[in-house]
Amino acid sequence: MNDRFARRRCFVSILLLCGVLLILTGTLDAALTKPAAASDAADGKLRIICFGAHPDDNEFRAGGVAAMWAAQGHHVKFVSCTNGDIGHWGTAGGPLAQIRTAEVKRCAEILGIETEVLDIHDGEIMPTLENRRTFVRLIRQWRADIVMCHRPNDYHPDHRYSAILVQDAGYMVTVPFFCPDVPYLRRNPVFLFYQDRFEKPNPFSGDIVVGIDSVIDKKIDAAVALASQTLEGGCNGDERLYPPNDQAKRKAREREVRNRFDGRFGSTADRFREELADWYGQERAGKIKCAEAFEICEYGRRPSKEEIRKLFPFFPGP
Repeated sequence: MNDRFARRRCFVSILLLCGVLLILTGTLDAALTKPAAASDAADGKLRIICFGAHPDDNEFRAGGVAAMWAAQGHHVKFVSCTNGDIGHWGTAGGPLAQIRTAEVKRCAEILGIETEVLDIHDGEIMPTLENRRTFVRLIRQWRADIVMCHRPNDYHPDHRYSAILVQDAGYMVTVPFFCPDVPYLRRNPVFLFYQDRFEKPNPFSGDIVVGIDSVIDKKIDAAVALASQTLEGGCNGDERLYPPNDQAKRKAREREVRNRFDGRFGSTADRFREELADWYGQERAGKIKCAEAFEICEYGRRPSKEEIRKLFPFFPGP
């Protein structure tokens, strides 16, 4: 009797063990199922996403090429990584964040692109795992061919940490089991840095320089639309710059800002005249008044010159 009971217990135990193994096998199989990849763009157009630390950085650094891409039907999105809620001399918090969001939305209308402002306080973005996931998801959702941002050696912590987050998203956007809720990219995008003048630990390299004369009016209009930062002076302004009840001074300030930005965007063409000649030829490069410059990040896809011409379809034929 005891032997029969023992055999029955053994049989039941074996059945239970087999059941557990079957459940575990099914669970493991489900866990190891490869997530879906992002589909290719159906319209054959380029998709570009740009990350600026504040609601103005993308517009200043890439507003020209954005308008040129948009004019050809390509898809461009600007992401402001913080909401800019301390970037003014006279107001801050929610009211300023709303003002600056409205400004970049107006810029998006001028340039013909899309825009988004992340709900992160100005001056407080950090290279956390949560933020890395946010950046990876944004790049994947946009199905980006090109990703742009600041360089990581920069005076402003928001610029530096936004850049680190973008760099950390490089390659990870192709890893299927990282953020598996969003389809991964089959191919790593080309990652590009915005122009700056910082020398240490390494100076900016103008790998791609684009003449933007055809859209300079749009870019300057966008700069003026960023009124809290340009007309009113941002953190370092005061009420005398753009007084609400003095139309003459306001008109003078608008002219001043337009002239200043025309000179600023023109200085890029002068700085990279040799690189412009490499892309446009000596004669044409000498006539370019305004330009934007970008450095290729090693963490993304390393495009050939032929591919760069396809990604920036503004250059004349080789």
